[in-house]
Amino acid sequence: MAQIAVIGGGPAGLSAALFTAKNGLDVDVFDTNETWLHHAYLFNYLGIEEKDGDEFLETAREQVSGFGATLHEAEVTAVEQSGDGFVVTADGDDYEADYVVLATGSSRDLAEELGCAFTDDDVVDVDVTMETSIEDVYATGAMVRTEEWQAIISAGDGAAAALNVLSKEKGEHFHDFDTPEDAE
Repeated sequence: MAQIAVIGGGPAGLSAALFTAKNGLDVDVFDTNETWLHHAYLFNYLGIEEKDGDEFLETAREQVSGFGATLHEAEVTAVEQSGDGFVVTADGDDYEADYVVLATGSSRDLAEELGCAFTDDDVVDVDVTMETSIEDVYATGAMVRTEEWQAIISAGDGAAAALNVLSKEKGEHFHDFDTPEDAE
């Protein structure tokens, strides 16, 4: 089973974790709990009339952990390529991963240290699936955008990264589409 390391616990990271954990992959989420969403009040998030950012994060974390992702309140200090995968160092411990999803807001330090390509606007260069110039490393949210830093856009970026990981793992285009029968 593939191991996913998601670095960042805002909408982008939690969205990536949700899709991958829900579909059977092993997921570790690393977060310092310093997301800007703590200072937000959501009126512009589809499906939510209004919600405090803290409340939104609490609900999202419960949902993600309910699907089996492991949440670590830890600072990631390094991500390095190792063989066919990656080693993520968080609070002095090393974690192996087949895929890395960078969801660290506007902080692009880890992407730079990994050697990801940047655009002329000094944001991480990604394709439509959010994959960086380094295979199996994805960048999401504010680190790939100069201006559009909305929670819902970031969540979509995380979902795009997750669906690409799932497509690679399943060997065909994967769509996470549930029906009412799935909920029973």
